[in-house]
Amino acid sequence: MNYAINDRIVLSLVPQGPIAAYLDSFSNSLMALGYEPHYIHQQVWLGACFSQWLKQTGVRLRGVSSTHAELYLRRRYRHLRPRRGDAAGLRSLVDFLRHQGAIPAQKVASRRLTPVERCAKAYEEYLRDARALAKATVINYLPFIHDFLRDCFGSGEVTLSRLDAGDVVRFVQRQAPRLHMKRAKLMTSALRSFLNYARYSGDVTLDLAAAVPVVPNWSMTSVPRAIGSDQTRELLASIDRRTAIGRRDYAVLRLLARLGLRSGEVAFLNLEDIDWNAGRLSVCGKTGQRSDLPLSPEVGKAIAAYLRRGRPQSTSRRVFLRAKAPNDGFRSACGVGSIVQHSLERAGIQTPTKGAHQFRHGLACEMLRRGASLSEIGQLLGHHHPQTTKIYAKVDINALRTLAVPWPGGVR
Repeated sequence: MNYAINDRIVLSLVPQGPIAAYLDSFSNSLMALGYEPHYIHQQVWLGACFSQWLKQTGVRLRGVSSTHAELYLRRRYRHLRPRRGDAAGLRSLVDFLRHQGAIPAQKVASRRLTPVERCAKAYEEYLRDARALAKATVINYLPFIHDFLRDCFGSGEVTLSRLDAGDVVRFVQRQAPRLHMKRAKLMTSALRSFLNYARYSGDVTLDLAAAVPVVPNWSMTSVPRAIGSDQTRELLASIDRRTAIGRRDYAVLRLLARLGLRSGEVAFLNLEDIDWNAGRLSVCGKTGQRSDLPLSPEVGKAIAAYLRRGRPQSTSRRVFLRAKAPNDGFRSACGVGSIVQHSLERAGIQTPTKGAHQFRHGLACEMLRRGASLSEIGQLLGHHHPQTTKIYAKVDINALRTLAVPWPGGVR
């Protein structure tokens, strides 16, 4: 006797056991996430077998946990060959049951933090709550502070009042030679920040931040690595916009090239961030502050084409979704970087880098060549400090020639 679920998934037996009643809604959730019918059938059948095993072993619904899923798969693999995706499928089923409230949330045993971890965690909360620093800055600072505290206190109790200038100097002298110049500069910035925090909290009375050695890092030592305007046009022309993925990638590349957005700003763009009537785009920058940008006609058309004839059905509010199930937004900015890298490789275009930031540099250089001022470029790119934009003056060769002093006696 066959048993149908959602009029699409047909099982050879009627499901039994504590989670049999939830297989129908579980199937619906997989469909909503954009999974293919054959995958849904495979996961529902696995869930039915799991439910049958729970019944045989006497496990009630409220007692189901991830541990039971692991035990079942071990038992199953004694008789059947393991299939790729079985473990992930049962994990998603158990997570679905928790989300539905059918089984209690999993209790995670709290691990006791080490003294170094406790101190670093307090510093992290200070950066996040009191200083309101960007998440990326906090993430970049913490590993250096962990290393510094372990270097000074090992696995013992952390007593910041025992720190002196020698501890700070020795740590920097040992670590700086192993790091790239920019990483070493970041390390010293993190140390100064932490030592200022230690003084602010009252654990340290001396100004140890002043003892952090200076790592040479001359500003604007290199020219921004920008993609050329001809290469950008060639890349956009190479995208196959007859496919859903092509329309998505084309819209992403248009945003990068025309508005100079960062990869994270594109990845986390939401549907409500676009004001179609006013032709404006609201972007959340690195520091969490929002800025409005003009939505040019070509960018708007590219996004609209993807939304109408390329974007999968999804409850996600993200503009750009993953091409494979689950059909939700990118988990990080790496998704946009991957689109850029693969598009360049398919088109066979050699560029200074493979990342998305080269479009940002390319837009700034092109604007400069067309006569835009550095302040206008900085405003479009969302720079908060004029110094950040000054590096683009190095690529304006014609303007720099006007500053050259004539050779005494003329050209020879």
